[in-house]
Amino acid sequence: MRSSMARKGPESSRSSQLLAWYDANARVLPWRARGAEVADPYRVWLSEIMLQQTTVQAVKAYFEKFVALWPTVEALAAAPLDDVLKAWAGLGYYARARNLHACAKDVVSRFAGRFPATEEALRTLPGIGPYTAGAIAAIAFGGRHAAVDGNVERVISRIYAIETPLPLSKPEIRARAQALVPEQRAGDFAQAMMDLGATICTPRQPNCLICPWTEHCDGRISGLAPTLPRKAPKKAVPTRRGVAFWIAREDGAVLLRRRPEKGLLGGMMEVPSTQWAARVTDAEAQSPLAAEWRKLKGVVEHTFTHFHLELSVWHAEKVIDGVLRDDGDYRWTKREALDGEALPTVMRKVVAHVQGR
Repeated sequence: MRSSMARKGPESSRSSQLLAWYDANARVLPWRARGAEVADPYRVWLSEIMLQQTTVQAVKAYFEKFVALWPTVEALAAAPLDDVLKAWAGLGYYARARNLHACAKDVVSRFAGRFPATEEALRTLPGIGPYTAGAIAAIAFGGRHAAVDGNVERVISRIYAIETPLPLSKPEIRARAQALVPEQRAGDFAQAMMDLGATICTPRQPNCLICPWTEHCDGRISGLAPTLPRKAPKKAVPTRRGVAFWIAREDGAVLLRRRPEKGLLGGMMEVPSTQWAARVTDAEAQSPLAAEWRKLKGVVEHTFTHFHLELSVWHAEKVIDGVLRDDGDYRWTKREALDGEALPTVMRKVVAHVQGR
């Protein structure tokens, strides 16, 4: 019994310290419940999906737009997927938008419009992994779950001076984080950990002087904090290349094509392009129609998670044969309406490249 109490004591003290700090310093965010408000599972889920691999500052406007358009999960589920993709355009990682819509439909059909409260049930929904399930279960339903994202990995690595590099250290980090979650106010604790990592225990130059855990941080005491978490060396990112074909009619409408439903940027609209590969071969044969092409100066560059892309842009000076070469999902869009299309960031760069030529 004594050894059990010895293990629980420090964690309980640390949890209380962090919650006291959170009560005085919590960020005001549009998706958070305030004061005596009860957290809305829909808003919690929506914000967590949007925040994956994106900054809080970038998400705020998108979140407010989404809840204005679709204030409930039922409204989002009933929306056309194209409308959801258009509203998402610019947030990146577009599979999240497709999973968002699929998840809303699943919640309505399987759970009568109510998000399940358990982490296990949440993980059966599209687009919800371990972190997101833990965050929703804790914040929306008070479940005693650790929500371990990049911020929390950094905080835990420093507090306990974990020198094992990521991703090998993930199991230890998760176990340490779970041990800290209090029986009460698990949702506040999860959000406090997020705020601590985002505002004080930052990647560079952590502000240890005002950290609520400064006295108990093994990383600070040992002088290792700024170097943690350690990460395994990154593999070199390959470069792929392609050609984007800009085709405009006399009335100014531009030819766009919907990408395949599965795969990178699934279901999004694009300026038609060749396959993206290490070398571009037979580019003209991959164009959507026969034309006299002029290559624009420069290239469009964009970096995805696993590769860097360089796109040359070919402008159709004269269409020789207006017959499309394949049965892809094409559409003509007026140039002034391009902003309203579900164009991923890389394709918006192509548009900007053409317009700035």
